[in-house]
Amino acid sequence: MTVTTPTPVSTPAPVSAASFDLRSDSVRAVNAALHAASSRESFTIDHAGGQHSIAAGIATNIDVTINGHVGYYCAGMHTTGRVTVHGSAGVGLAENIMSGVVHVTGDASQSAAATGHGGLVVIDGNTGARCGISMKGVDIVVGGSIGHASAFMAQAGRLVVCGDAGAGLGDSIYEARLYVRGSVESLGADCVEKPMGAEYLAELAGLLRAAGRSEDPAEFRRYGSARQLYHFHADNSY
Repeated sequence: MTVTTPTPVSTPAPVSAASFDLRSDSVRAVNAALHAASSRESFTIDHAGGQHSIAAGIATNIDVTINGHVGYYCAGMHTTGRVTVHGSAGVGLAENIMSGVVHVTGDASQSAAATGHGGLVVIDGNTGARCGISMKGVDIVVGGSIGHASAFMAQAGRLVVCGDAGAGLGDSIYEARLYVRGSVESLGADCVEKPMGAEYLAELAGLLRAAGRSEDPAEFRRYGSARQLYHFHADNSY
């Protein structure tokens, strides 16, 4: 197994800073400014007010701080850079993230980091259902618990849950690795508990460190694919 070093949460000091207020600025105007930014610029967005698609489609190495709760699809299609939300997030946080860091200090609703190909998504609170659904390489660290059907059809990447996991964890999972500190209500099809060897403890320690957490990796259990769904069985053919 190859242990990769997760992207650290910290980023270099910005070269310039700008701020927006969503009580007067539109999300469209804010996103346009973020898309036109140069590398290492820093932005602060105040009074998010639960609006949707804030900081979506960032493709430059910038640092964005959002103060307030965000609605659907915050930081969706995130390609690089860092987004920090001081609040909670609605459906589809960091959906299809490719790289970079997205950090939410509160809770996230369902489908957090769905289909993510890379990068690091940190949620200090809880998430709803389908966290990491169809993940394809993203790393996700959840400080609290996650809802049902999380990591469904997860193909690659790592999901760390410091709390509990809901029903159907890892249903039809491929090669993603799941680490859960608390209880698991039930495992989905082909998802099994696996031994926690030294290499996995080291991997988990790196993920927790990158997310700024202090849990002991020895308190977690590892889950992954039994690889029984990789091959078609013609038991019911005629």
